[in-house]
Amino acid sequence: MMNELANTTPARLRTGRLEIVPGTPALGRAELSDRRLFGELLGARVPAAWPPPENDEHTMTFFTEYVETHPDGVGWAAWYILLHGGDVQPTAIGTCGFTAKPDDTGTVETGYSILEAYQRQGFAPEAVAALVDWAFSHAVVTRVIAHTFPALRPSIRVLETCGFSFVGPGTEEGTVLFERRR
Repeated sequence: MMNELANTTPARLRTGRLEIVPGTPALGRAELSDRRLFGELLGARVPAAWPPPENDEHTMTFFTEYVETHPDGVGWAAWYILLHGGDVQPTAIGTCGFTAKPDDTGTVETGYSILEAYQRQGFAPEAVAALVDWAFSHAVVTRVIAHTFPALRPSIRVLETCGFSFVGPGTEEGTVLFERRR
């Protein structure tokens, strides 16, 4: 498994409206401390409302430290979602990613968050679908899971749209678990 995952920084993913950028140590450090540099490294405008919900300082620090201590973990941590195309200046609109490299069972956990101004426009399912496809392009990945809260109907809808199925109670108190198998 390690040989397959020990590659260089993954390429940016592209969808019809989005570019999804893998988080590197430099991006993570800039996100934490230098908005101007963060935007430069992304090649995008970073709205004043940044960061998106659930992407607080603790989360940013976790993902930055993860890729700093696991160089082969780039791609298995945070990714940044950029709106691009047409006359639109590339704009950071959210984050998605995984909590770590695949475990011994081939499972990875995903998460996502979109800035409020860009919610309910289909960006989250578009990004999650691309990220899940990227994960499944690695033969070691057999299952992608996601935890959410039952009251977060839009989050559940994203998962259902991307082919995830309800499993049952999550591992964190009050959450529910969804999965998508290869």
